[in-house]
Amino acid sequence: MSDYDIAVIPGDGIGQEVTPAAVDVLESLDIDFVFHEADAGDAVLAETGQALPQETYDLAASSDATLFGAAGETAADVILPLRTAVDSFVNVRPAKAYPGIDAVRPETDLVFLRENTEGVYAGHEDRLSDDLSTLTRVVTDSASRRLAEYACDFVDDRGLEGFTVVHKANVMRETDGRFRDAVVDVADDHGLETNEVLMDAFATHVCLDPTQFDVVVCPNLAGDVLSDLAAGLVGGLGLLPSANVGPERALFEPVHGTAPDIAGDGVANPAAAVLSAAMLLEYLGHDEEGSAVRMAVESVLESGPRTPDLGGDASTADVTGAVIDRL
Repeated sequence: MSDYDIAVIPGDGIGQEVTPAAVDVLESLDIDFVFHEADAGDAVLAETGQALPQETYDLAASSDATLFGAAGETAADVILPLRTAVDSFVNVRPAKAYPGIDAVRPETDLVFLRENTEGVYAGHEDRLSDDLSTLTRVVTDSASRRLAEYACDFVDDRGLEGFTVVHKANVMRETDGRFRDAVVDVADDHGLETNEVLMDAFATHVCLDPTQFDVVVCPNLAGDVLSDLAAGLVGGLGLLPSANVGPERALFEPVHGTAPDIAGDGVANPAAAVLSAAMLLEYLGHDEEGSAVRMAVESVLESGPRTPDLGGDASTADVTGAVIDRL
């Protein structure tokens, strides 16, 4: 009987290369994992007519955690249902500049906690005529409070005094107003400080001085856009991990895409996938191992070997082996 059942869904493109690398790193640790691989993405759609087969969905819904790689044209048909499978209500996206990496703002080190179920991504979109389309934005008090409770625990675990709430309640008074009021109310109940910043102002402030922010709590669309903006400050999406956390299970994925131009060449950078595995370890309560994996990745990023995207000539396997050697 295993301690942890982990669903492994490599997906398309370099997901087929970096996800096994993350599994290799996890297997090098003294933790009892059993990995169960399943298919999803463009290639599966072409073969079966389904981008996300039911058995893959069911595996994610029943495993302790899921490692996902990347999906191509079918990304929305894969990752959104997978987030539903783990009942994810928060997307955790660190934006950190790593040593040895050319970054616009090397001092950047912040985490976005993004509401993951509603807003304009709730799926209520209609084409009413040849001239008119509509999109209904959904914001509930319950989802906003659930995110806020997670945020309070998140900052408390890190010894922080509070977090920043990013919104546009000056314009979207009923929806973002509800979100802001719920999040601030929960933080007040926990005795935590909140700093409110309008989302457009945040886009400017984070570029000018990212050290103003530690933990940023925001609605779904704002979190999607602003975390990508912050990724540009640290060198791009290619090195960034993420977690989709639910009440009983979670899904972990690198933020980068399928990179079809290098897929199959064996030179994809596995850092983001391995850092996602570090988040998986911490989610399962193995903080020491998660920290060790993160430190090993940072050591390799700083001193090599490096894949071609970072100016080196190492393969995916070379970098993965170096991380395991550091461990």
